[in-house]
Amino acid sequence: MAETVWSQVRPSRIQGWWRTRTVQEWIRNAIVYALLIILGVIFAFPFFWMVTSALKPQYQIFVWPPQWIPDPIMWENFAEALGNPLLPFHLFFRNTMIIEVAVLTGRLLSCTLVAYGFARLRAPGKNVIFAILLATLMLPAPVTMIPKFILFNRLGWVNTFLPLTVPHWFGEAYAIFLMRQFFMSIPRELEEAARIDGASTLQVIRYIIVPLSVPVLTVISILTFKDNWNDFMNPLIYLNNSRLYTLSLGLAFFNGQYDVQMNLLMAASVAIMLPILILFFFAQRAFVEGITLTGLKG
Repeated sequence: MAETVWSQVRPSRIQGWWRTRTVQEWIRNAIVYALLIILGVIFAFPFFWMVTSALKPQYQIFVWPPQWIPDPIMWENFAEALGNPLLPFHLFFRNTMIIEVAVLTGRLLSCTLVAYGFARLRAPGKNVIFAILLATLMLPAPVTMIPKFILFNRLGWVNTFLPLTVPHWFGEAYAIFLMRQFFMSIPRELEEAARIDGASTLQVIRYIIVPLSVPVLTVISILTFKDNWNDFMNPLIYLNNSRLYTLSLGLAFFNGQYDVQMNLLMAASVAIMLPILILFFFAQRAFVEGITLTGLKG
């Protein structure tokens, strides 16, 4: 009799145990974390392979089955790749930083002024102009590549840093959009109080808008720095003198006509990628905060 009752009660208890909210939440979290781990491993594998290849001798990169751990570890690959007198990476780094500073300064100044106008100032047709500005985001880069080259060539700017820096002093649609969204979330009472005290528009931007907009300015700075650090096409088009090459063009020197020293190429790639990783590691909190807050008010 007891066995009969237990056989009737046990299935219902088991079904009830599986249906509890705690167990269902645990299963859901386990599935989510398992998928995140799998995707994380997939996305991290190319970086792992690049780092290990940078520490291997040349012959170990192409062996089969793959040798996952370098033996021996060739730390001298970094010194050989970055210290080659025929590849002046210190010069490439200097050129890249000159472009970065000019682009960051121009983009932050111009986009701040334009975004403030769209967010705060009243003007007829402002929304139409803003829509046209956003429409430029849909233009593919190859469409404007040839006209820009013809323009800069006639201005005599080819083989200088001017085509890579001057356009950024006239605004950029995506940065203006992010700044406008963030500026619209700042209370107008702060600006009105400053104007009552006699502050001009530039003073309002400098002492109120900019200090409160550090998150979105950080986001734009990181994205701009990353895009210009990795830019290969524009320097390739406008720079002909090897003394003006950037780091991305310097990597192309490792691709020889008949032979590619893959371990040195990977070592140089790791060294060039490290500043971006370090920058994002220290600024990730402000980066995430800025991306989140830009959509608070539209």
